[in-house]
Amino acid sequence: MTNGKATIKRLQTGVPGLDEVLGGGLPEFSFNLIAGSPGSGKTTLAHQIMFALATPERPAVYFTVLGEPPLKMLRYQQQFDFFDLDKLNRSVRFINLAEDAAAGDLDKVLARIADEVEERAPGLVFIDSFRSVVLAGQGGGSSFLGLQQFIQNLGVLMTSWQATTFLIGEYFDQNDPNPVFTVADGLLWLRQSVERNSVVRKMEIMKMRGQPTQPGLHTFRMSGAGIRVFAPPLPAAPAESGAAFAAEDRLRMGVPGLDEMMGGGLPRGFSLLVAGPSGSGKSIVAGAFLAEGARSGETGVIAAFEQRPNRSRGPALAQLIDSGRVGVVDTREFSLSVDEIATLLITEIHRLKATRVVIDSLSGFELALAPTFRDDFRETLARMVSALASTGVTVLMTSELEDRYSDLRFSPYGTAFLTDAIIVQRYIEVDSRLQRVMAVVKMRASMHSNELRLFEIDDEGIRIGQTLPDHEGLLGGHPSRRPGMGDGPTGMEDG
Repeated sequence: MTNGKATIKRLQTGVPGLDEVLGGGLPEFSFNLIAGSPGSGKTTLAHQIMFALATPERPAVYFTVLGEPPLKMLRYQQQFDFFDLDKLNRSVRFINLAEDAAAGDLDKVLARIADEVEERAPGLVFIDSFRSVVLAGQGGGSSFLGLQQFIQNLGVLMTSWQATTFLIGEYFDQNDPNPVFTVADGLLWLRQSVERNSVVRKMEIMKMRGQPTQPGLHTFRMSGAGIRVFAPPLPAAPAESGAAFAAEDRLRMGVPGLDEMMGGGLPRGFSLLVAGPSGSGKSIVAGAFLAEGARSGETGVIAAFEQRPNRSRGPALAQLIDSGRVGVVDTREFSLSVDEIATLLITEIHRLKATRVVIDSLSGFELALAPTFRDDFRETLARMVSALASTGVTVLMTSELEDRYSDLRFSPYGTAFLTDAIIVQRYIEVDSRLQRVMAVVKMRASMHSNELRLFEIDDEGIRIGQTLPDHEGLLGGHPSRRPGMGDGPTGMEDG
């Protein structure tokens, strides 16, 4: 007791991301249900939690019923990294209730569970599949009230023995007036959906007594390491946004001449969008940004969606990755979510204590998402940018744009408002030659050049040249109407 209030210990589940979604961990001695359709990951989640928490001082008992036989279940579960063979029969014991449940007598099933719990005094109890027990009881003539009484008695038994309990079952309807939904302290609902060739797994904490959980659906992924949950990143407070950083603390971009165009460099903590058509040099700017940071003793992180980081982003980037000064977020998985990428980025930022982050590009990012996440891409991207800002990093994002010569948008998603600064790259025709130009069109709370500057790309990277001269050969007609220029102060559309 603390100040007259009971103190509930929270157990760390050993499932990356799950403790954050639960609101700090799993309440000890709680009575929980892990529910979902077949193949959604219920048994894997239960085993991962069990092997993480089971110790000789807090042993686990795993009751199997009419589902998979224990030997078959173990054959598959031991393929995961979390499986610990040394804990079997020392900290973890499997007990088959198939014969007891087959009789359909719930009192007999409860008595068998009580005997095993009394004999072994486990701190963790798992019943898989609990729904099989229920169906067997209904086949044996048990009524709804009888089932409710069985569940309540089971919960009282486990609480009295100070065991944290997990019932695992195949349930399909969250609105079903099932007594186990009412009695359970915690209800974790797993689901998977298939859209075209995309399979997406999501988890919802529908109930967890005594603590605030993160609401909504949280994507998770199963790999050889087990399950990893991707909680949505928390948005930054207004004081933590990039614009709150001192404008005097500026980062060099690594492209000669670009810092001067930006008014002295990119303010630390800002987010920058580099927009332009294919081949205009966006990835080279991104690579130079990371390389310049390394020369200053900083570390960086890159999430590259269109191609693996290589010499196309600058000759020094591959070496920086090999040396560990630039971390790479793996984007080769299919059916990604924005929350997943945000979690991976923030994890890598903390691991490397990184100060510079590159996302190349937003166009490839959207294509890498599972179709179900594309409808709200703009909203979740805004949340991710805010979460990255809260870590104090400086972010550079690239965006692929169609160059229509007489019309310019900075992003096909209308995301220009998300960033503190924007650089745009264009193609123009001068004397029957296609040339590249660059301009800084936005720099929040800072003066910057409004010039259109010609630039070239060679083996050393980007070389910024002279200001674009007035010329009759520019596409768009009259020299006062240069391509992409409008009637406003900047002549470029922000959004």
